[in-house]
Amino acid sequence: MSELEQALATIARGADEIIKREDLAERLKSGRPLRIKAGFDPTAPDLHLGHTVLLNKMRQFQELGHRVIFLIGDFTGMIGDPTGKNVTRKPLTREDVLANAETYAEQVYKVLDREKTELRFNSEWFGQMSAADMIKLAAQHTVARMLERDDFTKRYAAQQPIAIHEFLYPLVQGYDSVALKADVELGGTDQKFNLLMGRALQEHHGQPPQIVLTMPLLEGLDGVNKMSKSLGNYIGINEPAIDIVTKTMKIGDELMWRWFELLSFEVSLDELAQMKKDIASGALNPRDAKLRLARELTARFHGAAAAELAIAGWHAVVRGEGDTALLPQVDIVVPAEGLRLAALLSAAGLTASNSEASRKLKERAVRIDAEVVEDAQRVFIAGFEGVLQVGKRNFVRVRLIEA
Repeated sequence: MSELEQALATIARGADEIIKREDLAERLKSGRPLRIKAGFDPTAPDLHLGHTVLLNKMRQFQELGHRVIFLIGDFTGMIGDPTGKNVTRKPLTREDVLANAETYAEQVYKVLDREKTELRFNSEWFGQMSAADMIKLAAQHTVARMLERDDFTKRYAAQQPIAIHEFLYPLVQGYDSVALKADVELGGTDQKFNLLMGRALQEHHGQPPQIVLTMPLLEGLDGVNKMSKSLGNYIGINEPAIDIVTKTMKIGDELMWRWFELLSFEVSLDELAQMKKDIASGALNPRDAKLRLARELTARFHGAAAAELAIAGWHAVVRGEGDTALLPQVDIVVPAEGLRLAALLSAAGLTASNSEASRKLKERAVRIDAEVVEDAQRVFIAGFEGVLQVGKRNFVRVRLIEA
C-alpha cells in the first residue's frame, strides 16, 4: 500500500461519507499541510466520548502532518444549532458560552496535540460583521433550499415554529469555512447540510470547496440512542477512571466493535477483524476485548497508571481478584440517625429510587463487601466504609460521614 493509500485508509476509518474522495486524494498529493476544521458549539461545559469521535479523526489528521483547527462557535452558540431539533433551541448567553468554551479548551488537549492545534473562535470575524454584511450573507441562499433540510422540513410540515434566526445558523457555519480557508471540514452525519453549505459559500467566494467528511453519531451505553448527557447514556472524558472502566464494561458486545472502530487508536482494522474471529471461535473472551478498550480509553484521559488501578479495582469487585481498597472512595453525607440500606443504595447512585433498591434486595442482587444482603431496613451510620454492589457490574466504594 502506497503512502497516499495508507493516508486515505486512515482518514476513511469509521467515516460515513467523504465528499469528494477524489478531491481529498488530489490535495493530499500536493504535499502541503491541509487545514482541517471542526466546529463545536459550547452548549455544555463537559465533553463525552461521543464528542471525541471527531477529535480522534482530527488527531489522525495531525499525525499525518496536517493542521487542525478546533473552532469554538462562541458566536453560533448564541444562535442555537437547530440540527435535529423539533423546537427552536434556546440561545446561550455570552457568559454561558465563554465559560463553556474555556472548559472545552482545557479538555480537547487530552486528545489533540496542542502544538499542532489552532484554537479559534468564530466571533473573531462575526464580531466584526455589520448588519449589512449579515444581510449580504443571507442573500446567498434561498428559503426553499433551507427547507430542504430534513429537520426544517419536518417542523414546517408539522406547523411547528421555525424562527428566522435559525436559517442563519447553516450560513454562519458555512462562512466559518470561508474565513478559515478550510480544506476539510469534519462533522457528524446530522451536520451534512451545514457542511455542504461551507462548500457552496467557499465557491461563491472564489475558494476551492472544502472536502466534507462526516462521522457516525456514536451510540451511547444503551446501544440504541446517540450518546447524550440528557439521556444519561454517556461517558464523560472527565469522569473518574473507575467510572470510565465500569461503564465501558457494561456495553453490549456488538456495540463494543463500533466503539473500537470509532474510538481506538491502538487497534487496527485488521486486528479488529482478527479479534472478531477469535471471539467467534472461542479463542478470545469478549470480556477481555472489552477490558482492552476500557484500558485504552481510561489511559487516554487519566494516564496509564490510573487506568491500571481502575482495572485492578474492577477485577477486585467483579471477579473477586485483588484488593477493593484500590477503588476510589466516594463520601456520602448521612444524618445522625443514619440511612436505611435502600436509601443508601439510591444515594450512592446504584439505583434510581428506593423502590428499585428494595426490589433488587428481594432479588438478592445486592452485596456489601461481596456478601449478599437482603435486609432493606438495615441502618448504616457515619463511619461505615465498604463496597456497595448491585448486580455484577454496578458498584461503588463509599464512606459515610455525618452531616
